[in-house]
Amino acid sequence: MVDIHSHILPGVDDGPKSWDVAVEMCRMSAADGVTHQIATPHSNDHFHYDRENLKAMTAQLQQLAPAPAIGLGCDFHFSYDNLQLVLADPTRYVIEGTRYMLVELNEFSIPPQITDCFLKLGDCGITAIITHPERNRILRQTPQLVAEWAAQGFVIQVTGNSLTGFWGERVRKAAEWLLRHDAVHILASDCHDTERRVPGLSAARDAAALICGAETADALVLANPQAVVSSQTLPYFPSPVMRS
Repeated sequence: MVDIHSHILPGVDDGPKSWDVAVEMCRMSAADGVTHQIATPHSNDHFHYDRENLKAMTAQLQQLAPAPAIGLGCDFHFSYDNLQLVLADPTRYVIEGTRYMLVELNEFSIPPQITDCFLKLGDCGITAIITHPERNRILRQTPQLVAEWAAQGFVIQVTGNSLTGFWGERVRKAAEWLLRHDAVHILASDCHDTERRVPGLSAARDAAALICGAETADALVLANPQAVVSSQTLPYFPSPVMRS
């Protein structure tokens, strides 16, 4: 399995506070069957994203934890200021060596021109991966909008433990709705620690298989995220079901 969304670098955001915990998170991820892990530190009003420093930390963590293979991306929080930064330097926030970038939307306000912003990213060669819409209180109420984004070619990533009930029943139902309507392309852990928001994707894959079948579930944790880290077109990209 390949996990493209995780907070495993210590002391840079709300992920682990020590190298020991970071190494243990890598161990847990590898033990669960993850072979490639993307560290995605936050870039928002609270956490500064220093790409060069984060690259050095990623290399240091890889030395301490030989498995899984570790790459660097960004948990890019959408805002006007952040958008200007990425438009000025399109490669700074992407998953390294690829055209893909995680985008997290504000759960209190989503601008009406957001689709145009995603298209602007596309004009710069960046494909937006919209993260955990099932956990966004606005998008949870408007899942058809997420399905429309999928229909326009944007990648939708659901948090694995949303399907296993960690975030509560409303989030689980929202994640299931997106799966049943063919509007999910990737499952990722969004892990932060070793006790609550833990690494690993096998439980999520098994939960997804009960909803959409084993072949699709495998695509969500292997074929599609592998295509992302290889900067390839996603092999599983169905037309979403647009009815309720």
